[in-house]
Amino acid sequence: MSDWSVGSGPLYQQLAAAIRRGIEEGALPAGSALPAERRLAAVLAVSRATVVAAYDQLRGEGAVESRRGSGTRIARTARAGRIGDGRVPGGHSAQLFQRLIDGPGSVLSLASAAGMADVAVPAALEEVLHHDLAEAMLDPGYQPHGLARLREAITGYLTDLGLPSRPNEILVTTGAHQAIDLVAQLYLRPGSRVAVEAPGWPACYDVFRAVGATLVPVPIDQDGVRPEALAKVLAESPIDLVYLMPTFHNPTGALLSAARRRRIVELAAQYDVVVVADDTLSGVSLGHDVPPPLPSFAAAAGDRPVTLIQLGSLSKSVWGGLRVGWARASADVISRLARRKALADLGSPIIDQLVAARIVPGLSSLVERRVPERREQLATIEALLAEHLPQWRWRTPLGGPSLWVELPGVDAAVFSQVALRHGVEAIPGRSMDVSGGHDSFLRLPYCFPADFLTEVVRRFASAWSELERHGPWEPNLRPVV
Repeated sequence: MSDWSVGSGPLYQQLAAAIRRGIEEGALPAGSALPAERRLAAVLAVSRATVVAAYDQLRGEGAVESRRGSGTRIARTARAGRIGDGRVPGGHSAQLFQRLIDGPGSVLSLASAAGMADVAVPAALEEVLHHDLAEAMLDPGYQPHGLARLREAITGYLTDLGLPSRPNEILVTTGAHQAIDLVAQLYLRPGSRVAVEAPGWPACYDVFRAVGATLVPVPIDQDGVRPEALAKVLAESPIDLVYLMPTFHNPTGALLSAARRRRIVELAAQYDVVVVADDTLSGVSLGHDVPPPLPSFAAAAGDRPVTLIQLGSLSKSVWGGLRVGWARASADVISRLARRKALADLGSPIIDQLVAARIVPGLSSLVERRVPERREQLATIEALLAEHLPQWRWRTPLGGPSLWVELPGVDAAVFSQVALRHGVEAIPGRSMDVSGGHDSFLRLPYCFPADFLTEVVRRFASAWSELERHGPWEPNLRPVV
């Protein structure tokens, strides 16, 4: 019920309706406990009176029942209208994925940091239709490793970036997200330990947890993951896998230096740990110089064996709808990943790969061509924030599609609830930090048209004014109503 408060009518009626929908859809089964009134009020940034009134209405309808000492529960007589609700199950990234499924509705959603498709997509598709499709259709269409032509193109792209590669070191995946999932299947088991950046990308948290792994946070600074912090984590207890975003880190936009990349490879060799370098955001450039991919520093391992896996994707640089990603590793690792890929889907869609094969040879030029557009978007959001929300603080990112904004003295999870009532959905920092920190931070994607950004900031400013007037719900403060 992430957007329960968007609509007309008193808040208590909207909250009661959301709980009622949860019962009808099977998300709140009969007998399950509802949060205590004070607790739910704090989470939703509403007054306790709002929750009390909602519970009272549901009790009057027979939907919930309360007993002294046992709280409020869904009535035993309550029945779901259908089995299950089909919603994304809980996890750090549930809100992000649910918005993709539900669609934007009346809410301006910042759950996804992905912009519109580049003009290269229709141009490549037309080329495929005229020159590639007829020949491709003579093939059965199952390519677990990926289309040979596309793997050749990716090797050329990576080699130009400073990471010499061969086609047998490339696996084409259905987006980088699938590549993360395949890596997790290969290297992790229940009880495995994965070192992740804090903050970081919550979707990978859920992938790793799905296979039973425990996440170990590694703090970062304005320049990315701190090698001395990673060394401390590796020395304290065995780590099975390290997951990093070296280039334009999500959500901070930090860029890991060549020296830090070299040191991480040294640590990987010293502690015999697999390192995954996810460079999905490397294509969201603001024109700054970028060091070669992390695996290009493999010589820092000396004679010691080291497993370095490089991930990439077209989703952020070209279009999220072009579900083409890749993993680059040793031929042996790629072979083992390909077997799992075959079990998953027998291979990514051939037409998508043909389009990608037309785009990848010119990907570096495409990224460079889009730099002015991205700089303009960044300048727009920074100017809007400076004018309408001067209390907010952020560091101008070196790349990536988002600002990592600090809301001074305010819990961003509380603010996000207030902002939702003003029609903007945002991701608070706590959901992006496995350690539970960064409570006062908010991820603010800026990769949208100026009119969209203007309206987002206008609604944010209105929500901020409401929060300043009434304050978050706390026992000794005036509530937001």
